[in-house]
Amino acid sequence: MIPAIADCYRCDRLRTYCEKIAVMKRRSWVNESYWGKPISGFGDPHARLIVVGLAPAAHGANRTGRVFTGDRSGDWLYRALHRFEFANQAHSTHARDGLCLEDAYVTCVVKCAPPKNQPSPEETRQCSDHLTREIQSLSEAQIWIALGQFALKGLWPHLPTLPQQKRPGFKHGNCLELSSGRHLILSYHPSQQNTFTGVLTEPMFDSIFALARRLLK
Repeated sequence: MIPAIADCYRCDRLRTYCEKIAVMKRRSWVNESYWGKPISGFGDPHARLIVVGLAPAAHGANRTGRVFTGDRSGDWLYRALHRFEFANQAHSTHARDGLCLEDAYVTCVVKCAPPKNQPSPEETRQCSDHLTREIQSLSEAQIWIALGQFALKGLWPHLPTLPQQKRPGFKHGNCLELSSGRHLILSYHPSQQNTFTGVLTEPMFDSIFALARRLLK
């Protein structure tokens, strides 16, 4: 956890919402202490694979204190990472559950849980330099996976793009070559909206990480 991120108070609406959720809680978690603060990324500081999502879930990372942990999206993500040997286990339930990532790092564009999963453009801009610092610290990165259109838009300015390379339209499974042989892979986000409706299936999601593994080898 990067202290400057956890202590950030730039966006009043987001901090108010995170703290409100941490007090109100969901009935399922009423006896738990919520994190209720911004979230930095999690994983191997020498990672070659970087996975980027939208923002913490109100009752997921905002509760557990670890990105993509304690919600169904995280269940999908860490199962896939485990299948392709980027994680030591397939589940991610709380910050002390023993999960370790190898050669992978998971983060998000916006560091606070936003109401209705919809941060404003200004909130996204205010958060941008947190993502900048994270990406700069991950100097061995070779492959980025953007989970959804929002992640693509937020991540794109931070990538080592080729001269005059334009941000692509979003298409699941699309793989773009960046400078120095690095790559960006696009995937649907494993949100319930996508997984419950069949927009994203596990074989489709697995294909993203299979591609990442092949490129790294």
